[in-house]
Amino acid sequence: MATDTIRATEDIAHIGKSRVYKNFIDGEWVEASTGETFENRNPADTRDLVGIFQKSGKADVDAAVDAAKRAFQKWRLVPAPRRAEILYRAAELLIERKEDFARDMTREMGKILKETRGDVQEAIDTGFYMAGEGRRMCGPTVPSELPNKFAMAVRQPLGVCAMITPWNFPMAIPSWKLFPALVAGNTCIIKPAQDTPLSVFNFVRTLSDAGVPRGVVNIVTGFGSKMGAPLMEHPEVRAVSLTGSTDVGRIVGETCARSFKHCSLELGGKNPMIVLDDANLELALEGGLWGAFGTTGQRCTATSRIIVQKGVYGDFVHQFVERARRLKVGNGLDETTEMGPAINKPQLETDLSYIEIGQSEGARLLCGGHRLEGGEYANGWFLEPTVFADVNSRMRIAQEEIFGPVVSIIPCDSLEDAIAIANNIQYGLSSAVYTRDVNKAFAAMRDLHAGITYINAPTIGAEVHLPFGGVKATGNGHREGGIGAIDFYTEWKSIYVDYSDRLQKAQIDRPE
Repeated sequence: MATDTIRATEDIAHIGKSRVYKNFIDGEWVEASTGETFENRNPADTRDLVGIFQKSGKADVDAAVDAAKRAFQKWRLVPAPRRAEILYRAAELLIERKEDFARDMTREMGKILKETRGDVQEAIDTGFYMAGEGRRMCGPTVPSELPNKFAMAVRQPLGVCAMITPWNFPMAIPSWKLFPALVAGNTCIIKPAQDTPLSVFNFVRTLSDAGVPRGVVNIVTGFGSKMGAPLMEHPEVRAVSLTGSTDVGRIVGETCARSFKHCSLELGGKNPMIVLDDANLELALEGGLWGAFGTTGQRCTATSRIIVQKGVYGDFVHQFVERARRLKVGNGLDETTEMGPAINKPQLETDLSYIEIGQSEGARLLCGGHRLEGGEYANGWFLEPTVFADVNSRMRIAQEEIFGPVVSIIPCDSLEDAIAIANNIQYGLSSAVYTRDVNKAFAAMRDLHAGITYINAPTIGAEVHLPFGGVKATGNGHREGGIGAIDFYTEWKSIYVDYSDRLQKAQIDRPE
């Protein structure tokens, strides 16, 4: 622990030391055409200037797309197993750089070191998984309905793909997009969230160091209002993948539809965790705390609603509140910290506004609800872990995504009642049930309207080899992770080889 404390002190001591980071276009680090930059500051201590990044514009997007278009002509012809070997090497480099990248991520995003190490690990896992797909990108071969004719389908890359990524998982989510796109033979432009460009910079640099050719991956930093439209509307961009809010996703989807671009939208969530009377209460308490307050509640899969059966409701609420009060909030570089800051001032203000809404709606505020100020909190965006009880499922705090450490506990009568409450919402990303009854567990797996369901685990913790995504306003049906990602970044081509040496008319030349 002494070594960890020294390391944390050393990191914090770097306040004021910064570096100017450039865009990566056509294999070169270049300044933005606008000549403008923006600052990236530590949300736990805003005196800590993490870096200065390029405030790019349309000309930079155009240059990146042009580079990616040129690179595509060669990259698509590199055999998929060879592309995969480069990605495998990138994953190996990420292992070597994991600790440094995790510390960079904690400084720019705020979540604790255990979580940022996990974020980098998820990118490593995705790299190894997608490298395996380079030798497994198979399609069907089927018998033809005519003699002396061969039929099969193959995957082909789309071309130039644009990725718009969020700040809460600033390396894991870019890896979900870039690794499958690259192994499939596409070239890419990625625009990271303006709050966390350094982690994407570290990831793209690692890909370049692993041997990804120039122009195959390009990074342009800046603000969505200036770069989103040029990326989405560019005629040479054939696919757009966005992880963000439902409101932004609606705009992206409508824009892409006008030019028939492939579009993958991974959007909001308001995820329920159901605790039944027969649950292992200790396990449910641990899961609820981790799901609600991990990453400061800033996950699309965060456990923002806990639906508890009335037989254990009082006991659960009492113990949950007591444990939430004891969580240590602070700078994520301190290994003893359990919850970091909000990402920025606007997010903190959103959290506080929803706390006011919850109180005005009549929910019972049992702990938290206030900004942490003074002392170690004086220069950061910190909020107490906040718990509302006796929440009505129709209240705004139980319906709208807050994206902060604010959890609503809702009483229910039965499993059927809990499922009805869980499903009565616009989102459908993740869900969880705690029960020892296998029959109830299977009923919940069947009836919960969500893209992910956990049994006896919280709503967070997805693994990279299964599809990730949701239903309803959570997305448009595409999935990240697993083979679903390969599906999005490829198109099917059906191929027929007729070796009969005569004209055969399908559906017509059939023997009677």
